[in-house]
Amino acid sequence: MKRRHFVQYTAAGVLIPKLLNGFGVKALGESPWIRAMTDTTVDTDRVLVLIRLDGGNDGLNTVIPLDQYDKLANVRPQVLLPENTVLPLEDDNSLGLHPSLAGLHNLYSDGKLKIIQSVGYPNPNFSHFRSTDIWMTGADADEVLNSGWAGRYLYEEFPNFPADFPNETMPDPLSLEIGAALSLTLQGPFAGMGMSVVDPSEFYELVDGVVTPAPDTPAGELLQHVRTVKRQSNAYGQVIVNAFNKSANLATYPEDNVLAEQLKIVARLIAGGLKTRIYLVSLGGFDTHDAQVMAGDTTKGEHADLLRLLGEAVAAFQKDIDQIGVADRVTGMTFSEFGRRIISNYSNGTDHGSAAPLFLFGNAVKGGVLGENPDIPADANVDSNLPMQYDFRSVYSTILQDWFCVQSDSLRNILYRDYQSLPVFQEIGCLPTAVRDRNRQAGQQLLDIYPNPFIEWTRLRFQSTGGPTILQVFNDAGQLMATPAHSIFPKGEQQVDWHAEELPAGRYYVRIQQGGVQQVKPCVKVR
Repeated sequence: MKRRHFVQYTAAGVLIPKLLNGFGVKALGESPWIRAMTDTTVDTDRVLVLIRLDGGNDGLNTVIPLDQYDKLANVRPQVLLPENTVLPLEDDNSLGLHPSLAGLHNLYSDGKLKIIQSVGYPNPNFSHFRSTDIWMTGADADEVLNSGWAGRYLYEEFPNFPADFPNETMPDPLSLEIGAALSLTLQGPFAGMGMSVVDPSEFYELVDGVVTPAPDTPAGELLQHVRTVKRQSNAYGQVIVNAFNKSANLATYPEDNVLAEQLKIVARLIAGGLKTRIYLVSLGGFDTHDAQVMAGDTTKGEHADLLRLLGEAVAAFQKDIDQIGVADRVTGMTFSEFGRRIISNYSNGTDHGSAAPLFLFGNAVKGGVLGENPDIPADANVDSNLPMQYDFRSVYSTILQDWFCVQSDSLRNILYRDYQSLPVFQEIGCLPTAVRDRNRQAGQQLLDIYPNPFIEWTRLRFQSTGGPTILQVFNDAGQLMATPAHSIFPKGEQQVDWHAEELPAGRYYVRIQQGGVQQVKPCVKVR
């Protein structure tokens, strides 16, 4: 793969002020966390790998209900796969996978793949942008949230972030996304809870220290200087380079597979001891309104090519982490913003739909199928959609509770509501409470709120640096509701009383900013 310019990322850590494309300009000297990052024996905890199928995957041509093949032939003849090409599940001959998904089919046979049928949400939205936001934030269809479900989890786990991060307890990015910018999924209440790397080729330039020659001009000299500063001061980048160089991939990954290139990097970073909790990778192109299949051979076409990339990449990744010896700590999940319509169109494709199957994979997953085969109406029309069987937030809730061991009170802070727990994991147990307590104490606590919850007013305590301090209050929708302070305070411990008699009961976020340092703390007004 061609290796191009430098790696771009967005980082929320306040110790790295932004200069260009999210890179920092403040070099960090020797510190305990830099020494700690060379220790490969640290407890790196459990990892979640999210695979976004961007565009809306056609679930009915991914997981095919063979017991209703005749109905499918009637309502989607343009795209239907020949029955004898479908890969039947060995324990359920009523269901099969697309022939391009041989890699996932093998994982299913090994008991490492869970198929969750008809995952969606009530009152589905068929806009790519809006439905993607709903999936990324965990919002209701008529609700707008400005933070992601995974970002809120990471904020709940590391509530002092980003002040004094990285540190000895958490020297690594909380999350990492291979993409141009950190997506809404990993956005916390007021800060991105991780970093992003543009693409695999630029990642390898970071690892190899490769720099594309700059033009022999004054502007080129400036560009060369910026690149040098960036390489020297990118603390998280150096952590990633060290983790990558400590390890090696043990499985062979398919070539010319953009998803495999991303997962290959993820496997090596996990093996290298990176303590990052969540990785997000993407595969685009699933908006298959036309050319989903090839005329005359429905086993070929855009959708078959995409599913081949998915199946081969996931199979190679699972084999890799198995051989490396970290597979017991890794669970993967695919998601897409919606499915496709029941009927096919006359362009050999399908249009935006609602519910679709979702895959969970890994050693800790309880293999098999959850849910019933979707019912295909014989008289399906352009408005016909598959009804939801499982709310996607039930999947999130189960992952948080059973995989990341989030307690019930924290679960409500993250997802805002209670959702059904699903039987998708083996009996895997949870980490000691001491590990979670250590994570919650990591970093510097700039702000304390007491009482919390409160009825009419609460006291905001903070350490002043002797410079300007801003205290702001936001609601769940990100709207600014109050500014309790915006002035210069003497150096030392200070306090401000915030009176909120006029505001309705609910959850609020108090944000403190002192120069380039900021932190957000939640509070609840009752009555």
